[in-house]
Amino acid sequence: MITLRQLRFLVALADELNFSRAAEVCFVTQPTLSAGLKELEQLLGVQLAERSKRSVLMTPIGLEIAERARALLLSAHEIEDLAAAHKAPEEGDLKLGAIPTIGPFLIPKALPQIRRAFPKLRLFLREEKTDSLLEGLATGRLDVVLIAQPFDIGTAEHVPLFDDGYHLATPPGWGRATGTPVDGGALEGARLLLLEQGHCLQRHALRAFPDRDIQQDESFSATSLPTLISMVSEGLGITLLPDLAIDAGVLAGQRVDIAPLIGACPRHVILAWRPTSARKPVFRALAEMLRQTRAGLAG
Repeated sequence: MITLRQLRFLVALADELNFSRAAEVCFVTQPTLSAGLKELEQLLGVQLAERSKRSVLMTPIGLEIAERARALLLSAHEIEDLAAAHKAPEEGDLKLGAIPTIGPFLIPKALPQIRRAFPKLRLFLREEKTDSLLEGLATGRLDVVLIAQPFDIGTAEHVPLFDDGYHLATPPGWGRATGTPVDGGALEGARLLLLEQGHCLQRHALRAFPDRDIQQDESFSATSLPTLISMVSEGLGITLLPDLAIDAGVLAGQRVDIAPLIGACPRHVILAWRPTSARKPVFRALAEMLRQTRAGLAG
């Protein structure tokens, strides 16, 4: 009979393509992992991996079985979560993923309220790009994710939190009075400094005015909002900054002028989880706390 332990060994090997690292991931010795995989191959009657002294190559059938094993392990994990949630839904570890243009500006400010509401909940935060977060959600690496739409979230359940608009950020003395509202016409033909591709904010900013010709300045792309703001303060260009980051104080100490954008299409911030998760009541309560935190920043 195939065991979950053997399937964990197989998935770890498929991920690491190295017996030593796979054994470390599974918290076993390399001989134990090798023996478990050999037993699995004998039970199934197929070769799952090609081994040599220097490399490991998964066979086609090994890759297919490993993918199905992931689904089985996720289901087993959810059974454990279901039992734990039934006994104590507000306790234990909660792995929250967030995109870098939301997480740092919202989660730290919400933590005091979260800890008061769930004193026995251990919250672990991961900041990743949206594609990675959704992959982590689907595989069970993450329990719930904080992301922004428009973005295809597949079968994940979600609740809306708030809409996040933009301000135009320019170098000091760019030629427009600080705080004077700007419409899309002022950005016609503009080239914006933006985050590197892969950040959803890069796509959202370019779509803020879909009927206008707004392009990315290809001479530079930033890996974080603070870096982007520093480039603007040095007079290297202009950009769009999300209101959440501004309200959270991202411009403190920076020489940057900002102006509200009239009619810009906002990004829609949501909290999403697997539809089979047993912790939906906790996630909905967490969503309400995040809404309240955002409203407090706006004040």
